[in-house]
Amino acid sequence: MKIRKNLNKVDKLLELPKEVYSNEPKIVITGFDEIVIENFKGILEYEEFFVRINTFIGIININGYNLNLENLTNEDLRVKGKIESLEFERTVDEG
Repeated sequence: MKIRKNLNKVDKLLELPKEVYSNEPKIVITGFDEIVIENFKGILEYEEFFVRINTFIGIININGYNLNLENLTNEDLRVKGKIESLEFERTVDEG
């Protein structure tokens, strides 16, 4: 645990964003038409009206219509379309 404590001090000193040094997802929502997710593990389901994305701490469900996956890389993915709702299923207890 001492190593993690020292890493936390370095992270704070360098002011690194948490998503850079952890596996926690970063979600950026632009209006109701676009979501960008960083730090994801994989895509569980993909339909025109529903996308399920696995992350290191849980599952992200995106509901809507005309949903398309764009700019899929190892680091992030972009979902575009008419987004109706966003749900989270926590699979890892962070406490």
